[in-house]
Amino acid sequence: MRQLRLLGLLVIAVLAATVGGAGQALAAPETTTPETPPPGAGAAPGSGIPLLDGILDQLAGGTGSADGTDGTGTAGSTSQMIVVTAPRASDTTATLTAFDRGADGSWKPVIGPTKAFLGSLGMGEPKDNVHRTPQGTFPLDQAFGRAANPGTKMPYLKVDQQDWWDSNMKSPTYNTHVRQPQSPGGDSENLYNSGPVYDYAVNIAHNPQRTPGRASAMFLHVTNGEPTMGCVAIDRELMKQILVWLDPAKNPKITIGVNQGAPAGEAPGATPQTAPGTTPPGTTPPATSGVPGADVLTGLLSQLVGVVPALFGLGGQAG
Repeated sequence: MRQLRLLGLLVIAVLAATVGGAGQALAAPETTTPETPPPGAGAAPGSGIPLLDGILDQLAGGTGSADGTDGTGTAGSTSQMIVVTAPRASDTTATLTAFDRGADGSWKPVIGPTKAFLGSLGMGEPKDNVHRTPQGTFPLDQAFGRAANPGTKMPYLKVDQQDWWDSNMKSPTYNTHVRQPQSPGGDSENLYNSGPVYDYAVNIAHNPQRTPGRASAMFLHVTNGEPTMGCVAIDRELMKQILVWLDPAKNPKITIGVNQGAPAGEAPGATPQTAPGTTPPGTTPPATSGVPGADVLTGLLSQLVGVVPALFGLGGQAG
């Protein structure tokens, strides 16, 4: 049963190991991979897998080139993608893999796959005071940390005890960084006093309109080995590697979603009636949450984790 539950995570792990070249060690999704080489060191060639490239292009929002343009010199294309997937919306752990698009337009895994922690209520529609990770595709815009800048190209803020992330829904600076001696109120976080989890972090810009109630302070940051309050958290050394790799000129994004739809009639968080990550025969997976476009995202991620079986001609699903 445990193997069935981890099937969706293992597929992405196999994918990354396969395109990374024979002989590369496969990291199980239950372990982090701090031994992953730094970005650019012994980089694998582009995948050369049209289906994989097409799926990641759709998740990224369109095709482009390594210089951050759309191929015609227009800025705005995404060529760095972080993909976070779990079999079910109620899962509190997931698999994270970072992909880079080369000059030939093909994608390759550069960091991961590794275990990531999600909110204690899994993923779905974000809400204030609800420990759920936002589902969807979002820009990564502002990096910060208690530690010194590790060498990232992202805007980086080294924080101290006067740095806060405003989570007060009544505040005019809601869902932004503020610097002041006292808390902005509400559930605002002190970015230094929150501890080592914020040694390295980058903001997931899921609520750029700063709409009160749609949650604030959603970051990719260092894990403490437990589910989060809605952020995505990974091993400290891998988080540092991601910051070094991120480049604002490449318009980096993160995609967070399930790789299988929930069984019909089952709400996120409900007790599963079938094996995790599976859908009863003859049923159509419904939306996994109230998030607009959740079905489309789930469909793309389902194709992504199905790439390897298709390549090796494994045929139909196991009974």
